[in-house]
Formats: sequence, C-alpha cells, structure tokens
Amino acid sequence: MSLNSVTFQNSGYFSKLIIDYLNQEKSIASLYNRFPTIENFKKQIEEKELNFPTINRQILHRVLTEQYSKIKPSNKTLNNINALSDSNTYTITTGHQLNLFTGPLYFLYKIISTINLSEKLNISYPGHHFVPVYWMATEDHDFEEINHFMFEEKVICWNKDSKGPVGRLDTKGLEKVLEVFKSHIGLGNNAQKIIKLFEQAYLNNYNLAEATRFLANELFGDYGLVIIDGDHRELKQLFSPYIEKELIYQRNIIEVEKSFNLLKEYTIQVNPREINLFYITDKLRERIVYQNDIYKVNNTSIEFKQDEILEELKKYPERFSPNVILRPLYQEVILPNLCYIGGGGELAYWFELKQMFNANEITFPILLLRNSVLLINQKQRKKAEQLNLTWQDLFKKADRLIHDKTQELSQIQFNFNKQKEFLNTQFEELKTIAQQTDKSFIGAVLAQEAKQLKGLNNLEKRLKKAEKKNHKEQLGRITLLHTELFPNNNLQERVVNFSEFYKECGDYLIEKLFQKLNPLNHEFDVLVL
Repeated sequence: MSLNSVTFQNSGYFSKLIIDYLNQEKSIASLYNRFPTIENFKKQIEEKELNFPTINRQILHRVLTEQYSKIKPSNKTLNNINALSDSNTYTITTGHQLNLFTGPLYFLYKIISTINLSEKLNISYPGHHFVPVYWMATEDHDFEEINHFMFEEKVICWNKDSKGPVGRLDTKGLEKVLEVFKSHIGLGNNAQKIIKLFEQAYLNNYNLAEATRFLANELFGDYGLVIIDGDHRELKQLFSPYIEKELIYQRNIIEVEKSFNLLKEYTIQVNPREINLFYITDKLRERIVYQNDIYKVNNTSIEFKQDEILEELKKYPERFSPNVILRPLYQEVILPNLCYIGGGGELAYWFELKQMFNANEITFPILLLRNSVLLINQKQRKKAEQLNLTWQDLFKKADRLIHDKTQELSQIQFNFNKQKEFLNTQFEELKTIAQQTDKSFIGAVLAQEAKQLKGLNNLEKRLKKAEKKNHKEQLGRITLLHTELFPNNNLQERVVNFSEFYKECGDYLIEKLFQKLNPLNHEFDVLVL
C-alpha cells in the first residue's frame, strides 16, 4: 500500500459536476471565475482590489475586534485582524454550520485547508498578506442538523427547542450532554483535555455562536484563524443596499436561473426565490414573501408596505438575513475575499451564482474543493496489507469491493459473459431462420432465449454465492475493515467526530493534518496515524 492518496475523480464520492470542474471542462467554464492555482491568485487580487472599499475594511476590523472581546485571541490571530485594515490584506474563507462539538471530521479539514492555503499564498505573494477566515453559519435554523455528533458509533445529542437563528440559541442543557459524553469517552490525558474543551466552550458561554467561536479559537487560534459572525448590525448595514434591491426589484432570481441551462445535465443544488431573505429575531426565522403589493413574514402576522419595510431595513438591518442564495454575496461584500473553500455540495450551489455576482458588480471568488482525508490507524493498515487491499479497493462501495475480491480470490471464473455472448449469437441465427421459414416461431425462439439467459444468470449467482462461502472468513475480514473505515458505506469524514481520534492521538492528530493537507493537490488523502 505505497500510495497515500486517491484522486478526487477516482474516489467515487464526488458528483459529475465536481469532477468536470476538477477536469476544467470547457462546458462549465462560464460558471466560475478562475480555477484554483497559485498563479491565478494574482489576477484575483487585482480584480478584488478594484471593488472593495476602504470603509468596508474599517467596519470589518471594528466588528471583529468587538466579537473577539470575550475571548483571548492568539498574537497571530490578533495580527491578522489588525492587518485587515490594510489595503494589501485579503482573506481566504471557509464556512460551516455550528455543529455540536464541531460535528463530523470535515469541519477540521475545511479550516486546515483554509489556513494552509493562506500560508502558501503568504509565501508566493510576499507583497500581500492573506488571512484565513472561518465564517460561522449563525443565521441558519436547521437545529436537527447540528444538535449531535458521533462518538464510537454512539450519537451524542442535545435535545432542545429551537425556533430562531441557531447562533442566538442559549447553551442551557449542554451540561447533560457533557455527562453523557463523559460516560463514553473513558479515561486518559487526552480524554480529559477533550472534556475540558467541551466544558469551556459550551458551559462557560451564553449562546451557540459564542461557544463555537471559543471552540474554533482553541483548536486553531495559534494558526492565526479569524472567526467571523455575520449576524451583526454593522455588517448588515454594509449589505443593506443589496437587501433593498432584492426587496424592490427581485432580480437575483432571474440572474441565478441563467445558469440552469448550463447545469441541466447536473443536479440543481438550490432553487432561488423571488425574495431570498429571511426576517429574524431571537425566536423567529421566516421567509419574506411578496404578495399583492405587501411584504409578509411567512407563518406570522407581520407585514409591511414597501415604504414600511425599507424603513424597517434602515432602522433594524440586523433583522434581515440572506438565504443560501444571497449569503455568498453577503460574504463577498463584507470580506476582502479571494477564495471560498467548501465541500462538493457547497461548490455546486456556488456554480449557480456567477451571473448574480456579475449583475451586482461583486468579484466572484475562486472556488476550491476542500481537502478530504481518510484516517487509518496502524492496526487497520496492517490488516489491509494482509488482505492485499489497495487504497483504491477500499474506496469502492462495499458490494462492489466484495464482488471484486470474490472474483479475485476464486480459482474459477463465475462471470458467464462469454457464454451469454455465444448464446446470443446462436439465437440471432435461430431468429434469422425463423424469419425465412415460419415467422410464427419468433415468439417461441424469444421465449427460449429468455429462459436460457435466465438460467445462466441463476447459475452465475449460485456459483458466486458458493465462492463467497468458500472465502467467507477472508471476505468477512474485508467487510469488517471496510465498515470501520467507511461507516454505513459513507465517508468517515462525514460521520465521525474528531474526538474519537484525538482521544488516541492528542495534538498529534491536528499537527499531522497540517503537515499532510495540500489544498491545491485535489486528492483524497489517506493519513496513517
């Protein structure tokens, strides 16, 4: 097992759209700005420089300074926040939900990709400064998506009612979650460090936004990560001209739908609405809809005439929240951003937005697929070698892997394709004879052909079943290893929480990830711990 990575294209876990993007297919070139290469950042800097006002930097710096007032940033993070006031400083950004205790592993991979790319750019462009940013999705509302994490196949869940933006949700009840977590994690220095981190983040902070900021800062503050919460009055004031246009003209839906013709052979990730805004308070997050010349807040009695809603926007910009379509635009208006790093699903909806960005005269960022990793311990690696499995084997779906390995282990071929081809040839001749003699025989010939093909298929299945039985022990070991690495036929990074590995490896886990991940390699890394 000499190779320690698999290309994204060959991993089997990415959509056709993402593969076509990685292959830089010309058919979708108009859906993005520049492909992520070190060289392309030069033109991206030049373009962003032309349309990012100095006042935006000043407000951004002031808001970040306020948001960091309750935690202690590292000197590197503090320097990065201060640097954002300078015209030669730019950001590299990733975003993520406020998953309980980081949620699945890819939370780490997103942020490490962002930090590592920033460092690469600082070396490649010494005349500029690049700051890694984590955008907290504090205005989301789908609590069921974020209120749990997996630890050693156990779901650790926070049961609580939630109606408004999740970032404003208080942390009451998380002491019970910690008690459940403690009962599973066991003993050891690393286990105690994890428990302490959970306590400090969730029991000592008032709401989920503050808790997540603390947690991300503890994990990545020493690397200079800057964490931003877009749910802020001054930041919304910066974005209010775009909110006003959305309310009055409702043109963004038209611009987004222009991309659909190019995306028709792919899956449309999200559909725009006439108004892509929510109205939010601490306990409310509902869509704004326009009906009969009245702006209504869905599922409430709140409504406005046009002059009234514009006055509401002027007085309370913090009550207006962009949805999945407008959130990327909001991000790029308030950040001097060059690149957004996300997963395949995220990039898929960004590809819908290029025309909307053009219409709003905002630079469209470079889009980069985040790093992906399969973590494997020494024992699992040894098992894979003993079973003669390659990394490419392990990335196959379980059924395909067992089929291929059964065939490989078998002394005979249980693939009857040659026999089926021979049978087809014979019956084609019989059909020709029937056509020339008595066409009424065609039905009988077809029925006999179907019967014999069915018989061959049944023999093939029985032989395959028998061979699986003959190699039951080895195939069982292969299945067990595959299940450990790909739980429920899913990627490990989408299921398992970092604490499961941190318990065994401690800080070594994050150190190795920083060493391993190269955000511009476009490969699925395998990291043996």
